[in-house]
Amino acid sequence: MTAGFDTWDYVVFIAYAILILGVGLWVSRDKKGHQKNAEDYFLASKSLPWWAIGASLIAANISAEQFIGMSGSGFALGLAIASYEWMAALTLIIVGKYFLPIFIEKGLYTIPEFVEKRFSTNLKTILAVFWLGLYVFVNLTSVLYLGGLAIETIMGVDMMYAIVGLALFAAAYSLYGGLSAVAWTDVIQVIFLVLGGLVTTYLALNTVSGGEGVMVGFHKVWDAAPEKFHMVLEEFNSDGSVNSNYLDLPGIWVLIGGLWVANLYYWGFNQYIIQRTLAAKSLKESQKGILLAAFLKLLIPLIVVVPGIAAYVMVNDPEIMATLGEVGQLNKPSLEQADKAYPWLLQFLPTGLKGVAFAALAAAIVSSLASMLNSTSTIFTMDIYKQYFNKEAGDKKTVNVGRITAAVALVIAVLVAPLLDGLDQAFQYIQEYTGLVSPGILAVFLLGLFWRKTTNKAAIWGAILSIPVALALKVLPKQLEAFDWLAPWMHQMGLATLLSMGIIMILSNAEGKGTDDSKGIPLTKELFKTTPLFNIGSFVVMVILAVLYAIFW
Repeated sequence: MTAGFDTWDYVVFIAYAILILGVGLWVSRDKKGHQKNAEDYFLASKSLPWWAIGASLIAANISAEQFIGMSGSGFALGLAIASYEWMAALTLIIVGKYFLPIFIEKGLYTIPEFVEKRFSTNLKTILAVFWLGLYVFVNLTSVLYLGGLAIETIMGVDMMYAIVGLALFAAAYSLYGGLSAVAWTDVIQVIFLVLGGLVTTYLALNTVSGGEGVMVGFHKVWDAAPEKFHMVLEEFNSDGSVNSNYLDLPGIWVLIGGLWVANLYYWGFNQYIIQRTLAAKSLKESQKGILLAAFLKLLIPLIVVVPGIAAYVMVNDPEIMATLGEVGQLNKPSLEQADKAYPWLLQFLPTGLKGVAFAALAAAIVSSLASMLNSTSTIFTMDIYKQYFNKEAGDKKTVNVGRITAAVALVIAVLVAPLLDGLDQAFQYIQEYTGLVSPGILAVFLLGLFWRKTTNKAAIWGAILSIPVALALKVLPKQLEAFDWLAPWMHQMGLATLLSMGIIMILSNAEGKGTDDSKGIPLTKELFKTTPLFNIGSFVVMVILAVLYAIFW
């Protein structure tokens, strides 16, 4: 057993890289006599079928923050972190039924564009700047950092070189080809992602069982660490001590509180996720893609959370550690360095399979980077550049500006990513700090979509004030004992959303009857009508979710 890569691992990984680059450049090529226009570059010519949309949604979503960050959280606090994945399945159904019909009917390129049509250019610009900052300084940087950490741990490559390599790999096809290259390579990436993830889960559980198989291994993991298989965490441990994990996942409030803010914001109003649904052939095709993604979401905890729990059992079992030899001591995870769990497991895969599993991790990282870059360039080009710098920009100029924007964003992220070194449970970090921005954005969108009286001025003030409100709620529990109940950041996020909505509603009403609500969206039953396939699929997803929560409550 060796910790590094063998020849066949390199062969497998290089073959994967060539395949992705080849497909990306092939679908990116300009058709004879056709110059790539804005719709081609930013919305894949609105030609994506449902299966490409579903695969691309998952590939864009599952990245290093899930494989490494969520496995790390699985190691530290257990299956409860899977609420993000399983509740996302239900959120996708909501987005497909109630949000997508409005977005596609309005023919959007970007989410900020909806804000302009519903409210004003000023509010669109404010939110576009919010998103650009979030994508570059939180999303891109964290994915690059975690990817660099994985390569450094597994292959021994210096983190900075690893970060630059990942950035160049993602840029090689996404900057040239746009969303079409990103979406079609995502179909391949998601196959690697799922199969490679299942290989790692199989290895971990089979190792725990001493070679007796996955089911025996799963039962042994459950018996050895039953406290890791509770979806709803208690505030206090059985001995009366405070459960420190409750601050990240506050019990039943995960199901009825702040996690809904994170999920609705992410899946409904996040450009780099929703962009591939806007590129569908039709609304029905887009909704079928959403349904496929919802079913895949139910599977994801098996490949990103269970390995982390298995690693926890392995590390704390002297007999298992003895069978792993010296390699088992290399980069060993701990509760203080939980994010090492997934890269540590990859060390034990047989030659060849290690290359497959690492290709899966690289696929997750690169596909998310490509998606974020494309969406960053789309928002800047369509909502900032064309609005303020060159309203008459033609297709060629628009596409070139998009490519330059993505390149600049990538360079900034590469420079900032190493500054995250030493961060633990990065998945929770990303969620917590995204939570400073998401309440205001979610409040503006929910009221803009479903409350016709929402005014432009009120929405602007609601978005702007949401940041100091979120920061105040973050500081209060540390300063005043009476606000201890606000210590979990999910509570802060949920309350910040309600307060932001309250601000918008109060100010909207204060503007009085003279306010023009002609931009309000008329809501009809026909608008939200869905196919029998979507309805039946949604019901099946909800039944499966109910069973999962009943088993692992």
